[in-house]
Amino acid sequence: MIKRIIGILCAGVALVAQCQAQDSVYNLQQCVDIALKNNVDVKTAQFTMEGGKVNWDQARGNMLPFVSGNINHSLNQGRSIDPSSNSYISQNYTAATYSLNASVVLWNASSIQNAIRQYRLAYNASEMDYQQTKENTTIAVILAYLTVLNNQEQLNMAIKQADVTRTQVNRFLILDKDGAVAPGDLYNMKGQLGTNELAVVNARNALRTSQLKLTQTLNIPYTDQFKLQPLDVASMAVLYQGGSEEIFELAVHNLSLVKAADLREESAMKGIKAAAGQMYPTLSLGGNAGTNYSSVSTSRGESLGKTDILSSDSYAVDASGNKNPIYITQENFASNKIGYFDQWTNNFNTGVSLGLNIPILNGLSAKSKLKQAKITEKQTSFQAKTIRTQLRQSVEQAYVDMISAYDRYKSYNQQVADYGESFRVAQIKFDAGAITSVDYNIAKNNLDQAALGLISSKYDYILHVKVLDYYQGKPLF
Repeated sequence: MIKRIIGILCAGVALVAQCQAQDSVYNLQQCVDIALKNNVDVKTAQFTMEGGKVNWDQARGNMLPFVSGNINHSLNQGRSIDPSSNSYISQNYTAATYSLNASVVLWNASSIQNAIRQYRLAYNASEMDYQQTKENTTIAVILAYLTVLNNQEQLNMAIKQADVTRTQVNRFLILDKDGAVAPGDLYNMKGQLGTNELAVVNARNALRTSQLKLTQTLNIPYTDQFKLQPLDVASMAVLYQGGSEEIFELAVHNLSLVKAADLREESAMKGIKAAAGQMYPTLSLGGNAGTNYSSVSTSRGESLGKTDILSSDSYAVDASGNKNPIYITQENFASNKIGYFDQWTNNFNTGVSLGLNIPILNGLSAKSKLKQAKITEKQTSFQAKTIRTQLRQSVEQAYVDMISAYDRYKSYNQQVADYGESFRVAQIKFDAGAITSVDYNIAKNNLDQAALGLISSKYDYILHVKVLDYYQGKPLF
């Protein structure tokens, strides 16, 4: 029973290890998807684009009315103004005011409309920047992916070359026991094996370095189990079609980098119009509504009768010159407090206003903004031209590098065929004892160097082809 449990556990561990090994094999599409998800530059460009969207929304929001409400409750003591009667009173009371204000710009020389267009174009430019960053990340992943495959193939070739030499060394060791080989030939062959093994070490280190660079581009932890699915590079190593001028025209039309520069230039032009509009008067329409409440607000109630009150500042003079008091009849009424909701209704008021704001002197703020907008337009125009110039230079350089890489690839291809035949003949002569180990190693080294050069030139050519495909907007994988 215990053996059965142990067997099941071992099988489970083996299955998990197999799944992990399978999970560690990435194809090109997976690598690109991981990079686009994790890459810092892509995330930064996305945040910048989202910020541009907020700025555009804010510019559109300036077309809407500005509406604000105010609620104020107070507890008053001592001498203060009663809001219900607008007169001074000396008693404790509570009061409240409520107001709602709104205003909307009717005309400001289309400054708001041009600002909306400015920020919309700026947002579109940030979208192109985001797309460009994703494209840059994609091409970086592809180049790093191909570099890993190149180093992997170089390592496989170095191991194969070392195995061939090791076979000869083992053969010489057997012959040396019978005294059938010169000691110099044996040690010469051992030295060649050491050279091949050092090449394996260097190739393995180059592979690890390229794997590390790729994982850093993907922003994932590095592991020794990181493996890549091979590509059919042989079908890619064909002569590239198209000239540099044609590629440049397609790049100008397709690259997000160029589109972003053009959009920024258009945005800057709208910015000039938006800044110029701020130097004109602004016509606005306003409205308000409000009411108030006071705890001491009262209304006259029923009559309580009449009373005579002696006037303190009036009197009558008779014929003898005597001053006689004057009594004034005053009708008295009951005082009724006005309720909260009654005051809300009674004190409700509204108003409408039409205003014209004329900028006369604002510390040169408007003029400075206009000058700055013009400078920004010149800067973006210069950047758009510079990007096109640099793009043309990059396309021409990439095209020349591609042609050179293809010529090297053809030369190495022919060299491998020639040195392969030469090594085949040397192998036959060496086995027959017709040539020394020195001649054999020379023929083998020539073939080895040509084979490694063929691998390197093949991937170098494909790398340049992918760069040109990127410029033209072609599918990269």
